[in-house]
Amino acid sequence: MQTLIDQTTLWAPQIGGLIVVFLAFFVLSKIIKRLITKNAERLKLDKNLTSLLARTSSITIIIFGFVTALGTIGVNVTSLLAGLGLIGFAIGFALKDTISNLLSGILILLYRPFEIGNRIKISGYEGIVISVDLRYTELDAEGDKILIPNAKLFTDPVTVLR
Repeated sequence: MQTLIDQTTLWAPQIGGLIVVFLAFFVLSKIIKRLITKNAERLKLDKNLTSLLARTSSITIIIFGFVTALGTIGVNVTSLLAGLGLIGFAIGFALKDTISNLLSGILILLYRPFEIGNRIKISGYEGIVISVDLRYTELDAEGDKILIPNAKLFTDPVTVLR
């Protein structure tokens, strides 16, 4: 029984520190998410882009807080960080086409080379832009729905016919 009390006395401050550090990063992630959302509304950025940026920053801060909290209780986080790096590389390589479309979608939403309602022509397809998503751009070609991957729109020449 005395050993249990001694171990509790030894670990209680470290567990308390872990909880405080993690909660501080959690609150920071919520504040950053709210700041991004408010500033994006003020700058009139696309809602899909704003949502992606806010969620990504929030998750990144929470993961950083988790690793920092583990470091405060004495866990060697070097191998954990190396593992996270390898996992990130593997996921990035496996999803390279999806990530390419996602990043192209972000750049299209930022630079706005064409607007919703414009008539565009790309690689033999022509239609009116109905929506621009993070992955696809949807065209209406005389009643037909055409989904063009954003990576193609970003790398191939696009003619905006208006």
